[in-house]
Amino acid sequence: MTNQADKAPLILAVPSKGRLQENANAFFARAGLVFKQSRGERDYRGTIAGFDNVEVLYLSASEIARELAQGGAHLGITGEDLIREGIDDAAAKLELLTPLGFGHANVVVAVPQAWIDVRNMADLEDVAAAFRARHGHKMRVATKYINLTRRFFTRHGITDYRIVESLGATEGAPASGAAELIVDITTTGATLSANALKIIDDGVMLRSEANLVASMTAPWGANQRAAAASILTRICAEEEARSHREIRVTLSAPVPSVVDELSSRFAASLVATTDASNFIVQCPVGALFDASEYLVAQGAIRVAVSQIDYVFRPTNALLETLYGRIGSSGSDRA
Repeated sequence: MTNQADKAPLILAVPSKGRLQENANAFFARAGLVFKQSRGERDYRGTIAGFDNVEVLYLSASEIARELAQGGAHLGITGEDLIREGIDDAAAKLELLTPLGFGHANVVVAVPQAWIDVRNMADLEDVAAAFRARHGHKMRVATKYINLTRRFFTRHGITDYRIVESLGATEGAPASGAAELIVDITTTGATLSANALKIIDDGVMLRSEANLVASMTAPWGANQRAAAASILTRICAEEEARSHREIRVTLSAPVPSVVDELSSRFAASLVATTDASNFIVQCPVGALFDASEYLVAQGAIRVAVSQIDYVFRPTNALLETLYGRIGSSGSDRA
């Protein structure tokens, strides 16, 4: 008898508003995965066009992290900072499949600019001891990132402080007298500067960005695995195509070593060969111009570069990573 969990849809949790939602929609759309909300933008559930075994769940980024950890969603997009801060034993409960290139923000230690002698965490350790001796109480750190702060300060041997949990604008805590320094998230540092704060040199705790995350606690039946395979295959096909270009080469005369050189020097791979003087390679975008110049120097009379839409392969890194955690068959974790 088929397990009831096998018939359930894969739950994909995505941000419900703002720039994160826009970027997430664009990310999936590039892979041919178009979201549909039958009752408009206020509908917190949706589907993916052409997929009858996937349900889209719209939540805040923090709610997504929690749902993934609790098994309420199979895949989701959320920030690494929210995972590292809010999820106990995150490595056992979640798998970060791939960073997505948006939602960048750093969790940092920031002190008043007037603290001219505090440049790094070692200086901060000295200040903490001196502060307690002078004021009779521990140096206060305002933050929403309590767990990250404790772990980071412990690694640097700083224990003479206490955390003041921030419920509002953390950057204003030193000016208001609520704390001496802060741990907060920042993208450009402009808000910190506007509040007369500076990031200390080794005070970046975490360089966070949005990630595609898989739940290790969700029920992974055959239906969910099949949906995940389709989604991750499309994402990998689009990512490889976006990061590579196709080069069609015509040489004036055959050069036996040219393809091997393209592979070893520029990480290009042979796609097709018409004859000894005509071939097609796939080349990483970052090496494209150097590879083209090399080909011209080898006697190429034509080097035509074109964009690729998708590159599908029998296996892909994202699916292999997922299967490495949950197993490759529906019976492993159904």
